[in-house]
Amino acid sequence: PSRAEPVALRLPHVDRERVLAGRAVPEMWRPPRARPEPGRLLPPAAGSLPYYGDLVVLELDADAPPGAEPAPFLPHRDGNEVVALWASGHTLPTLRAVPRVSAHPWTALDVLGGTVADGFSGGPLWDRDRQAVVGIVVAAHEGAGRPEAPAPTADGQGPPAAVYAIGLSSIEAELPDLPPVAVPAAGRGRQQLLSALEQLLTSRQDVRDCEERLAARLGRRSAGAAADVERLVGLAVGVRRGVPELLDIVYDHLAERRPGGPAETADWQRILRIARVVSPRERLAVGRRRNLTALLAHCRTVDPGRLLRTVLPYADGTPLPVDLADAADVLEGYDPHPGQPMPPLLQGVVRIGVHERAAGGEVADDLDAWVRSTAPRLGVAPAAVDQFRADATAVHTTAAAASRHPAAPPRVQVELLPAPPGNLFTYQIWVWSGDGRHEVVLTQDTEVASDRVVEAIRLVLRTEVREHPETALLEFFVSPAWLRLDVDAWAFPGDGDDGGFYPGITRRVVLRSSERTRETYASWKRRSSALPTSPRLLLDERCTDPAVVRARLEVSPEAGIVVVSCDRQQQGRVLRQCLEAGVHTVLWHREDHGGRLSAALLALVEGVDHTLIPEVVRLERAKAMADPDCPTHHGRRLSLLHDGPDHRPPPLAPDPWALTQPSPS
Repeated sequence: PSRAEPVALRLPHVDRERVLAGRAVPEMWRPPRARPEPGRLLPPAAGSLPYYGDLVVLELDADAPPGAEPAPFLPHRDGNEVVALWASGHTLPTLRAVPRVSAHPWTALDVLGGTVADGFSGGPLWDRDRQAVVGIVVAAHEGAGRPEAPAPTADGQGPPAAVYAIGLSSIEAELPDLPPVAVPAAGRGRQQLLSALEQLLTSRQDVRDCEERLAARLGRRSAGAAADVERLVGLAVGVRRGVPELLDIVYDHLAERRPGGPAETADWQRILRIARVVSPRERLAVGRRRNLTALLAHCRTVDPGRLLRTVLPYADGTPLPVDLADAADVLEGYDPHPGQPMPPLLQGVVRIGVHERAAGGEVADDLDAWVRSTAPRLGVAPAAVDQFRADATAVHTTAAAASRHPAAPPRVQVELLPAPPGNLFTYQIWVWSGDGRHEVVLTQDTEVASDRVVEAIRLVLRTEVREHPETALLEFFVSPAWLRLDVDAWAFPGDGDDGGFYPGITRRVVLRSSERTRETYASWKRRSSALPTSPRLLLDERCTDPAVVRARLEVSPEAGIVVVSCDRQQQGRVLRQCLEAGVHTVLWHREDHGGRLSAALLALVEGVDHTLIPEVVRLERAKAMADPDCPTHHGRRLSLLHDGPDHRPPPLAPDPWALTQPSPS
């Protein structure tokens, strides 16, 4: 459409008689096309569905009638019932529907009430609960052949059972120059944001400068000399991504006036926390997000779904991303795990950059530059980014090297949470494999007995793990207080048709600590790296005093393999000292001690490569089980802590950046 051709518009809800004239904005007109690429403007075949584009932004020749305000927009939520309104604004025809599935750029909605007709096309989807527009109807789907299709009418034609709509993200993708749309004004955090800005912007000129910049970015009129903090916050919270835009402008303003910028100040960290309350799923300003989306379009080495599973291993119900830009939108809505300074969005972009660089991709440098520019604005120190990138690079390099050699044995990792007194458990089961897979595969949130834990492990081994040519290493992650659990003796007995499952003798079962602290990190790394030549250290009944235990460990700083042989009442304290000293491997008998047992346990590990100790212990347990006439065989009740810094589930992996920085005062 030409700018010279006016389009007649009515706003019947505020002024039924007045006819307004609107004109198409040329740069924000997208004619219908058959393909997703904007450069291919071929019209779709007649009657074909779905199609792309068919959007235009109209600019009014005059001000809207009094009472007319921009409708707020929000992304749709799966399961939220919406109402489709007639495109002409007629109040009677409506349609009740609920989103069923999203597959960018469309959302399919099941019709709950009403009949779809041509007049709904182009009309809004209104979410009554959230009081916002969540999409625009673009097509109807015939119900013929659908199992839940409405009954046919008298002429034999059933009404459509579903409609297609485009949501806010699709509209923004089609119209990248569209000014930020209105959103419902924020409720929580607004007063906190006002207070934080008053502390950062200390003069009226500071406020006016920021308000003028923000108004220009959002396509709004500046209040000029009347600008105040209330006006500044009002502009930001009323539009999509307005709060990140505000923070971006305030950051630039402060950086111009403060040497070193505001990134690491307490006031900036505070306003970032408040912004997450006011606008919980938005971190990036429009331009910064657009730049990232453009870069991700050139990345081909990372699978979007796998990226989400890697960065958000604990997240439930994350949608299946269509591409990396879609995955980035999901990551943007999550906060970092406690102790991790990098938000998931930055983690994801850094990982993509690492993979692209390894594959020779030209976009890696641009991704790194984007992260360097964005991280300080999100309150992340450059050193934290560098440390995370180094760790991600090391992991990728190791996985790539492993793929060129025989695969390392898989690991089944059980994050075990006992309920006192230790008879019932909740758990999460992870699978690690040498090809880079490391993800949660099974979760149990209600307490169950140990045989059910073992049954779940067997299920995971059968369905999630490839045990060829070696069987899986079975690792139980527990807090230090529960290291004496007899997990190696757990079993699932089965029934007449099932031989049962006895992991303690059929798999290498080891314990690992779920807690490694800042104080133990350096010793842990040192002792683990020295394992190939590490001396074996015995802590016997003479070492029940914690000070004596620690002294013995300190005078053997390279000792990473320890045998504990003391009274069972003292074992907990000795094991705690071993953990605090950074010991990698500890072998002990849960019930017995003494000179003969100490010699037998030392003989088990003496001269054995540390990687083979779990197998040696497994065979010793099997020998004890195979000799029921010898109840005192030392292979019974034999526990092994085999816990290195590597291959830990991400939430239990100490973050090198956090562990190497000074403790906050």
